[in-house]
Amino acid sequence: MFGFKSKPPTPPPAPSAAEQSEGSLSLFQRLRAKLNRGDSWLTYDLANLIPGGKIDENVLEELEMRLITADVGVETSERILSALRKKVARNELDNLDALLEALREELMDIVRPVQGQMVIDSKYIPFVVLVVGVNGAGKTTTIGKLARIIKAAEMKVMLAAGDTFRAAAVEQLQVWGQRNDVPVIAQATGADPAAVAFDALQSAQARKFDVLIVDTAGRLHTQSNLMDELKKVKRVMGRIDPDAPHEVLLVLDASQGQNALQQAKLFHEALGVTGVVLTKLDGTAKGGIVFAIASELKLPIRYLGVGESVEDFVGFEAAAFVDALLKRE
Repeated sequence: MFGFKSKPPTPPPAPSAAEQSEGSLSLFQRLRAKLNRGDSWLTYDLANLIPGGKIDENVLEELEMRLITADVGVETSERILSALRKKVARNELDNLDALLEALREELMDIVRPVQGQMVIDSKYIPFVVLVVGVNGAGKTTTIGKLARIIKAAEMKVMLAAGDTFRAAAVEQLQVWGQRNDVPVIAQATGADPAAVAFDALQSAQARKFDVLIVDTAGRLHTQSNLMDELKKVKRVMGRIDPDAPHEVLLVLDASQGQNALQQAKLFHEALGVTGVVLTKLDGTAKGGIVFAIASELKLPIRYLGVGESVEDFVGFEAAAFVDALLKRE
């Protein structure tokens, strides 16, 4: 789920999407079950729309509408359909199987470049991960699950409770800390989030922790003063380590659709996002927002949240994701 540089202890490689570990489902199987409750929303009933097996403009328009309504977005959907129309014009798509294979190729071309593990570079003591996003996206839960994965890789991880405005947020992070047996640095409600991050980084350095994960409040991305506060957190940590944070992880609720894309744009402009986590893909989300973010922002997609359990927090694999959408084995 993440890579390493230098000499940290290396965990066993994560199973590929094609592999199934004993007693559990593979990534592909979990994604297929969560993203498609029944038939694929993208390919369902297409065969009935192809008169005499001929791929025509009506079929392509139906595909385009399905992509747009699944949060792929107009711009990205047009990119996909433009490529398909060119192949139809060259008589390269003469049946449904050829159409689906071409569609898979176009989808893969979009998401393959953004498949990338989070690299924990051991030259930084600690490697600092700043986790940001709006309220309700699932930041704290993401932090808890990520901490468990990192600890399982035999690295020392510390958490910082930077959402100081909500006592419940601090308590929730402390529960995750207890559950994973990792320390949580926290201050009183209303404390300066930058001060919490500063103290946590000093402590993690002194105690030689491998990774520090910093939680932040659920910033309303439309309020510039709150974005400025996040910039302050980043700036203050930079006084201790000029390269910190080493990863700015943006957590997005996939069910927010195009609003999640707008959030990503604004957070990226303000903070320089280096990786994205998409949560709640097991809810109403169809997963199209993955393609919009990949196509328009080209930000690395690190993890997907497809359920409540730790096992449902998975590293992003382009082929497994696309094949799950298309219901392909």
